[in-house]
Amino acid sequence: MVKAIIAPSMLSSDFANLASEAERMLNCGADWLHMDIMDGHFVPNLTLGAPIIESLRKHTKAYLDCHLMVTNPLDYVEPLGKAGASGFTFHVEASRDNWQELVQKIKSKGMKPGVSLKPGTPIEEVYPLLDGENSVELVLVMTVEPGFGGQKFMPEMMDKVRTLRKKYPSLDIEVDGGLGPSTIEAATSAGANCIVAGSSVFGAPDPAQVITLLRGSVEEAQKRS
Repeated sequence: MVKAIIAPSMLSSDFANLASEAERMLNCGADWLHMDIMDGHFVPNLTLGAPIIESLRKHTKAYLDCHLMVTNPLDYVEPLGKAGASGFTFHVEASRDNWQELVQKIKSKGMKPGVSLKPGTPIEEVYPLLDGENSVELVLVMTVEPGFGGQKFMPEMMDKVRTLRKKYPSLDIEVDGGLGPSTIEAATSAGANCIVAGSSVFGAPDPAQVITLLRGSVEEAQKRS
């Protein structure tokens, strides 16, 4: 059975106090810290890169789950590997021609390779990246259009999660976008086990309570399945 993993999205944290925000999330029960790396090109927003990952790594041993919304993910493998990233999730839309080389490089730098897809991309596009011998180890199903935090959850994306879970029972399936107490049930009952949550965790009076609730939902859904 896949493990419940709760990954607060540091995009919603106070960037001026990133190290203390990371520590606060871990103390609240977070398993991973989700880092959104955007290049201002693949998506309009510009966020953080390898230098910030490197700075944060000096203050935490946490799993840094990096989601790359960038046009040329290959360019980021070496710098992020050196910076201390733990997971490297690239977009299928940006790597149709070179994903095999990309996965190999990510693994060679000691990072866990993952692939993400935008809401408009059919789930079938990630199958080759899961069925080959050099496969990714996580699929991130975007439940909002990538680029900005605080958007509304798209429940129609849960068909992708259901399809994936049926086909790959032991795969880490991550969801990101609009996840919180009111939407978690839809995601976990579809089969998601890695939950990225930004505003719903950082904006809560008691983030630990929200993290516990999200984890409980994953575990309850697994008992039912």
